[in-house]
Amino acid sequence: MIVNCSGESLVLSKERAIYWEREHMLIISDLHIGKSAHFRKSGIQVPDTVGTTDLQRLSSLLEEFKPKILLVTGDMFHNKINSDALAFSVWRKNFPELSVILIKGNHDALKNSDYADLNIEVHQKELLCKPFRFIHDKPTVFDEYYNISGHIHPGVAIYGKAKQQLKFPCFYFGEHCSVLPAFSVFTGLKMLKPEEGDRFYAITPGKVIQV
Repeated sequence: MIVNCSGESLVLSKERAIYWEREHMLIISDLHIGKSAHFRKSGIQVPDTVGTTDLQRLSSLLEEFKPKILLVTGDMFHNKINSDALAFSVWRKNFPELSVILIKGNHDALKNSDYADLNIEVHQKELLCKPFRFIHDKPTVFDEYYNISGHIHPGVAIYGKAKQQLKFPCFYFGEHCSVLPAFSVFTGLKMLKPEEGDRFYAITPGKVIQV
């Protein structure tokens, strides 16, 4: 689905990503590489295929859109270097020409040398690329830039004719800020209540739909 935001055309993918064609930029948030391995280390049984599945989805998006830049608006990694992060290191070598940019999130705790080894450009707070400001958490500045963030793993409820409730991850577009869905499938949802003027785009198994 293509939406207009601040005069720019953005493609919303059902794989929980935005493609900004003008900048040849694929934008995702909350990849949480290493989360499943972190849980397994704590004795919680989580399939070790979770991280691999996310990377396979990311590879498919790169093949589909062929971006020059992969921008992650925070929580690219869940903790420190572990087996999942090492798997990403192998994956990264398959895309040596891809520029990877990270706005650090609250879970991004790798060492500076780790990011350098993975060929990731790190921004501590924000990245300005007119007309957008890319950040991780909710915006604190409201100016000529429209904020695009992640962090909260937004979700929306859709009600069927029989009053059944279905919950889906979503893209949220408000007056001053957009929130991306968590890219990783190993995350929960924060259900958002619409306010006047808000736009929600639910990510169903088949496609992205406006609700």
